[in-house]
Amino acid sequence: MMNKTARNKLAAIHSELECDVKTGDAAVGVSRSLLRMSGIGKSFNGNPALQHVEFVAYGGEIQALLGANGAGKSTLMKILSGAYSLDEGIIELNGQAIHIHAPADAKRLGIHCVYQEVDTALIPQLSVAENVMLDRLAYGTGSWWVKPSKIRMEAERACRELGVALPLHKRVGELSLADKQMVLIARTLVEQAKVVIFDEPTAPLSQEESETLFRVMRTMRDRGIIVIFITHRLPEVFAACDRVTVMRDGKLVYQELTRSSTQAHIVSEMLGRSFQEEFPKADAEIGNVVLEVSGLRLGNKVRGVDLTVKAGEIVGIVGLVGAGKTECARLIGGADQPEAGQFKIRGRKVSFRDPAQALAIGIAHIPEERRKQGIFVNESVRANLSLPILRKFAHFGCISRAGEQSWSKAVVERLGIKTASVENDVKYLSGGNQQKVSIGKWVETAADLYVFDEPTKGVDIGAKGDIFRLIGQLAQQGKGILYFTCEFSEAVGIADRTIVMCDGEFVKHFKRGEVTQEQLLFYASAGREENSKHEHGHQR
Repeated sequence: MMNKTARNKLAAIHSELECDVKTGDAAVGVSRSLLRMSGIGKSFNGNPALQHVEFVAYGGEIQALLGANGAGKSTLMKILSGAYSLDEGIIELNGQAIHIHAPADAKRLGIHCVYQEVDTALIPQLSVAENVMLDRLAYGTGSWWVKPSKIRMEAERACRELGVALPLHKRVGELSLADKQMVLIARTLVEQAKVVIFDEPTAPLSQEESETLFRVMRTMRDRGIIVIFITHRLPEVFAACDRVTVMRDGKLVYQELTRSSTQAHIVSEMLGRSFQEEFPKADAEIGNVVLEVSGLRLGNKVRGVDLTVKAGEIVGIVGLVGAGKTECARLIGGADQPEAGQFKIRGRKVSFRDPAQALAIGIAHIPEERRKQGIFVNESVRANLSLPILRKFAHFGCISRAGEQSWSKAVVERLGIKTASVENDVKYLSGGNQQKVSIGKWVETAADLYVFDEPTKGVDIGAKGDIFRLIGQLAQQGKGILYFTCEFSEAVGIADRTIVMCDGEFVKHFKRGEVTQEQLLFYASAGREENSKHEHGHQR
């Protein structure tokens, strides 16, 4: 709950900016749009997700909406975009009350959403131009016949305004993920959007693709559109956003100009406490070699990789998108078969053809795509957690439900998984809690090696700390840890050794304490030793 000082400060900010909206911006001579959501409440199965939220956003700004998983930010935006109906409250756009009961209502009012899962909003068999104009075609144009040339012309105009070049004749199914996002964004311009919500759009993008997205967002901002940006990445907030709003436990707790905020303060508001140790590193005794890999190869994705991991050791493998990290993790975890390579577990040669066989010899793989490969979203928390060790609960051919429940409740408590009941379906959990389930189901197996592939992808800063602590506990138990990530700060923070991967190869090794994020980025970007030495010598 916000204290009186915080509430008064928010009220003052809102009052000042609403004055700007009414009187107009003197610099450009236009009035600013205003979105207000007042007293918003929403509950699911009697559990409050939003409690009297007061949210405002302004035209001509990019507003970051932050919060730990489960804070309520996505629920609030789903109400605004028509995916959920509100239980109580009022929504106003430019001083007029609006009523949103479905996504179609939101779109007619000029409220659009660009989701991370772009494929759900596109038709892959249609062309880029047709997908850009899809809403116009779906809701009718007043005529039963639409000229293909007019579709292309309108789509081309939208792309030109965004400053992006898209192949208008190409089928959308053939595009990259970043270009698919641009198709959705172009669609919002065609429909003369007043509000555009970006929900974790950069999570699957490379750094270069993210920069392109930010440039387009700034273009939309400069057109007076209200731009709301949901993200877990704080550096993006300070690089791209004008204002930051923080939610916690279903309430809005902080709103401030980005230039007047600090990362430490935002983290404190998100968590409700100071996050003193962003990367908790547990002391673990390093033992004998658990895993030895030699000559691992799969086409151009993984090219002759050699690797060792010791008991109690956390080995970070970092690289940019396309470096081959996921492919390497899948080979070690048994999800894919290598063209060449040899494995040893505790000095003994082993072979395996799938994840089940890999687990049988001591390798547990926690994949990057948790919803597709790491959990059963339509099953309960109990069923997900107990699945790998189901034999422990089997007696004379029957599964002990009481045993499953007791054990899963203990894991939920140990990992801090937020769920009202272990019988709740995993699909209703936040992303961070889903990831804890994806990891938690392996903690009681007899695995010697844990392969983590981007375990904090799409996870808030609080859940990240819990995951880091869990990994540290596994290392203290003598487990070997392989930690694949594109977040260089995480490897610097928790790894005992860090290996840089680029173009399918391991190009550089560092011990703990002897590397910076800048150095990792240099080698991950195909920098070479001689270039590094030349640059350092030139600087001296």
